[in-house]
Amino acid sequence: MIRSILLSVFLMSSGTLFSQKLSTVTYQDGAQKLNGIVTSNAGKKLPGVLILPAWKGIDDEAKTAAADLEKQGYIAFIADIYGEGNIPADNAAAAKSSGYYKQNYEAYQKRISLALEQLKKQGAIPDKIAVIGYCFGGTGALETARGNLPVVGVVSIHGSLAKDQTRKNGPITPKILVENPADDKSVTQQDYDNLIKEMNEGNADWQIITYAHSKHTFTDPKSSDYNEVMAKRAWNHTLMFLKEMLK
Repeated sequence: MIRSILLSVFLMSSGTLFSQKLSTVTYQDGAQKLNGIVTSNAGKKLPGVLILPAWKGIDDEAKTAAADLEKQGYIAFIADIYGEGNIPADNAAAAKSSGYYKQNYEAYQKRISLALEQLKKQGAIPDKIAVIGYCFGGTGALETARGNLPVVGVVSIHGSLAKDQTRKNGPITPKILVENPADDKSVTQQDYDNLIKEMNEGNADWQIITYAHSKHTFTDPKSSDYNEVMAKRAWNHTLMFLKEMLK
């Protein structure tokens, strides 16, 4: 009961914080209107972090990360992958929409590339940019690395590790951090092993941290999977990685 009350207070206060600190940035993919979000330090020359949200689109977890990253001295930009009018209303719609981009990875990489360009326009130093992603966005972080998009590093936070095995493994330039919950039923041992094989064959600089007693969405305070201790550790690991890459 107390935890529910505290969570409600946090969400109400965070909503006020977001409205004060975050601004919408409109951009395009052809005729599709996209609505990203940028931190209030936009316009300064600072390292940048692109945030790829989970499967329902821009959410409180992504906004909290953006606000925290601004405090660390980064310009943060939250990508809009689906576009205006296409935000999933429920889990079924989210599964369909995210599934499309997982299968059509080049379209996913294009939306990520467009968001990276917006991050640069907001003042991010071009050679000091990294990507972090949650869940579906964690898959996007890995696709950023697979596509060798112009970033120095990526962090996949409880993302899907699987890749269509008909796709050939190739060189991987961005450094990779995978934050993997130990009890994530959506990740098979084969997925895990194939990712390690892919990164090694790509001569990538990589690391995987596995968090004990953690299910899929263990970093999201609104999820029943939330593990506060492990979520804090994962965030500290993210900040350590970003500091090494960008500072």
